[in-house]
Amino acid sequence: MIAKHPPMGWNSWDCYGAAVNERQVIDNAQYMAQYLKPYGWEYVVVDIQWYQPTALNHSYEPFSKLSMDGYGRLQPAPNRFPSAAGGQGFRPLAEQVHRLGLKFGIHIMRGMPRMAAHERLPIYGGAFACHEAADPNSICAWNPDMYGLKCDQPAARAYYESLFSMYAQWGVDFIKCDDIAREYPHCEKEIELISAACRGCGRDMVLSLSPGPAPLEKAEHLKKHANMWRITDDFWDDWELLKGMFERAEKWCVHAAPGHWPDADMLPLGALRQCDGPDGWTKFTQAQQRTLMTLWCMMRSPLMMGGDLPRNDAFTLSLLTNARVLAIEKESYCARPLTTTRDESVWIAPRQDGQGLYAALFNLSDAPRRVAVDARKLEGAWRCATELWTGRTERMENVLSDELAPNDAAVFLLSR
Repeated sequence: MIAKHPPMGWNSWDCYGAAVNERQVIDNAQYMAQYLKPYGWEYVVVDIQWYQPTALNHSYEPFSKLSMDGYGRLQPAPNRFPSAAGGQGFRPLAEQVHRLGLKFGIHIMRGMPRMAAHERLPIYGGAFACHEAADPNSICAWNPDMYGLKCDQPAARAYYESLFSMYAQWGVDFIKCDDIAREYPHCEKEIELISAACRGCGRDMVLSLSPGPAPLEKAEHLKKHANMWRITDDFWDDWELLKGMFERAEKWCVHAAPGHWPDADMLPLGALRQCDGPDGWTKFTQAQQRTLMTLWCMMRSPLMMGGDLPRNDAFTLSLLTNARVLAIEKESYCARPLTTTRDESVWIAPRQDGQGLYAALFNLSDAPRRVAVDARKLEGAWRCATELWTGRTERMENVLSDELAPNDAAVFLLSR
């Protein structure tokens, strides 16, 4: 099964925007292999515009000349990814990542480059041309590179099949497809075409759809055609965005299951915005970062680290290597909130083996607060409570509670 558990990895967007280069990808992959791989982190994902030679930061240069082959398929810009020279694409970089025991992923936009349609390039295979597949009326609102496709035309299917055949040859293990998850209804058929091409290419690839918020009423369609999909727009290091995620998590958590995972977006932790200078550290407090990691794990969101890994400090590394907290992603099921108010939230998630219950307490207020839940609401007679961030163990009484700092969280494993 593809994505039996929520995927865990690193994505280049938060720290390098559209400007990441090969050396930076390798440095992050090497760090992951050395420090994070034993804890389940495995995907190394190159985000948007790896085909744009002059990308500088998180902005997009309108109508720039893109690196592309003779069949309208985008290629890594050789000045940023030297190993791609000579038409090798991402294969050499993917091989380096694979040698580290990790998996390699890339970001794509739905559709095809406008340049490919304007130049009337042939689609690989020879039966169709790019302009036959392109839909000039289907344009991304925030990135000018692409046209969507006329999904009722066989040329569109042929183009997507040519893309995923190339990605399989490169050794890609993860595809993040953008400008699509929230674009229902007009992109519904395009999702189906992309999914079919991905599943039919001969290589297992996680298919992730962005950006959000994906429509809740399309959950069954998303579960059928993708392995993960964004439930929010880009998530950054802002406490109000994090507080707002509790409502989204409550609506989507029932759809988390092996093979398909609602995605709360990347973890904006550690060294962010590195393309704008070396001082772009996360604005989240340590308490807020514990809340973020606790909620993401309880709802079983995919975990994609957004900071520059080699610049991690000891605290950031401790968040990413707490095996007891990360285990919630693989060992729990049916997570749900017992209660959420303006000031606090309580979540529970049973263990799959029946040998315990995870219970998370969140202080959403800006003052210290004791958060408590009546033990009778915790679905069992539990004798012991182990707090997973600190490791402290206490005897269960009539109430599970903790004194929490502003915006902080605690998560317990309850056992008999």
